[in-house]
Amino acid sequence: MRAALPTVPALHSEWIKIRSLRGTCGALMAIFAATAGIQVLTAAAIGRAEAGSMGPDPLFAAYYGLLFGQIAAMTFGAGALSCEFQNGALRTSLAAVPNRTRFYLSKMALVGGLALLMGQATALVTFVAGQAFMGPYAIELGDPGTYRSIVGCGLYLALMSLFAAGLAALLKSGTAVLSLLIPFVLLVSFVVGEASGGVARFLPDRAGQMVMHSQAQDGLGPWTGLGVMALWAGAAVFAGWLAVRRRDA
Repeated sequence: MRAALPTVPALHSEWIKIRSLRGTCGALMAIFAATAGIQVLTAAAIGRAEAGSMGPDPLFAAYYGLLFGQIAAMTFGAGALSCEFQNGALRTSLAAVPNRTRFYLSKMALVGGLALLMGQATALVTFVAGQAFMGPYAIELGDPGTYRSIVGCGLYLALMSLFAAGLAALLKSGTAVLSLLIPFVLLVSFVVGEASGGVARFLPDRAGQMVMHSQAQDGLGPWTGLGVMALWAGAAVFAGWLAVRRRDA
């Protein structure tokens, strides 16, 4: 297994690919723009209206923009992998890095690392800038749960990118992944949550977002919920690895 670990040249080649793809690089930037931008605009518009104007949990409301930023995270992860299945790109990549496991792990390491860096910057700016417009309802940095939620938000965005990337490797199509994940996160998760009670807490988005809540919900704590999401992302990444290893280029 050590012989298949990512190397600096393999990671550098993956960085060049991501940097040269406008759509993928744009999606990475959009994680910040969508999350922080929508949070600031929403807080400026209604944040001072009344307590609970952005949701019953003030800590989770500090990341309202995440509902849109996570779509950018999915797009980034799916796009970074799906580009390999267009116009024979996978054959070229495997000619440069013949070890399929090394190739796959290098790509996943870069996708996860970039998403984590962008996610952490996004989480901090989203919280600080958004609370600047909340007036008397603002939460101060350092209040209970704030540091945990900032770190957790960045991890959530990284895991969502890896989840989408693993599915893209499995399905060979970024469009197919986004067609499944976006309706699932925006619609199905809420419908299932209303219909099935506590079962919905184990869905990837619901579980992962627990880390940004001020209190545990449905018996699932903040880090436990993020752990559940990590299992979803890990399963998708593993399934994608099996597909890349066995599939013809």
